[in-house]
Amino acid sequence: MSNLATALPARARPWFLWPAMALMLVVGWSSGFVGIRYANDEADIALLLFWRTLISGLILLPFAILFGPRLSLKAILAQMGFGVMAVFIYLGGFALAIGERVPTGLVALISDLLPLAIAAMSQPLLGERLTPRQWLGTGIALAGVLLVTFDSLSLGTAPLWAYGLTVVSMLVFALASILHRRQPLLRIPVYQSLCIHTLTSSVLFAACAWMSEGSLAPPLTQKFALGMAWLVLIATFATYSVYYTALRMFPAAKVSAAIYLSPPVTMVWAWALFSEPLTMAMFAGLAVTMLGVWLTSR
Repeated sequence: MSNLATALPARARPWFLWPAMALMLVVGWSSGFVGIRYANDEADIALLLFWRTLISGLILLPFAILFGPRLSLKAILAQMGFGVMAVFIYLGGFALAIGERVPTGLVALISDLLPLAIAAMSQPLLGERLTPRQWLGTGIALAGVLLVTFDSLSLGTAPLWAYGLTVVSMLVFALASILHRRQPLLRIPVYQSLCIHTLTSSVLFAACAWMSEGSLAPPLTQKFALGMAWLVLIATFATYSVYYTALRMFPAAKVSAAIYLSPPVTMVWAWALFSEPLTMAMFAGLAVTMLGVWLTSR
């Protein structure tokens, strides 16, 4: 799918392709927070991320070997490096920050500054210049995110380096997104690249889980199994596949702008699954964010 879609010239793509991909990206991106929260009662974050990446990589491995093109060692090493940036540092950095008591609301807000970082990097690194209208849309979307998350924001008592870690993790993923669009060695089928990314990260998460827990054994509970299925099928397969495919087809700032909708959609997930209240401020923030994303993406 990704190779065919990439090969289509912009005028040949159906008008509904980007809205459909943006919808899948937002739903999948926001589902990751929900899946981790659901399964976190059963296991430590590092153990969760280890099993999430290991299971994802092992499922993709037969397809990557049997149906993908033959890869050079140079291409595999490039994919491994990208996986460390986009999966291990990004997911692990935020997980470690939460473990050091950085407030979850602040972590989510910094995570959702990703589109702003990508927009800022796109011009010098990719030559993709945003128009004044797109910068206005980015600012409006950011204001909507602040409105949604305002009630949950607090500074907390975490060490200073933990706050810096969240910013670094976000910037590393933004840089990885730019590299994915720029580097030819990263243009392989999505199922092959995602297989390498997840298996590489699973080794690193295994070391983290072993140091913190002293064991890699998963909890044999139904809740853990359901949470893991959620994280593998939706938050990993669906989300990363759509994100990487979209990066090959559309400007990086346009793709990342959809992520601004993740916080309000996450609030809806939390209301539906955990009975968390919805406020008028959240709905107002959603409306403002949607306006900003529309201005940026149209």
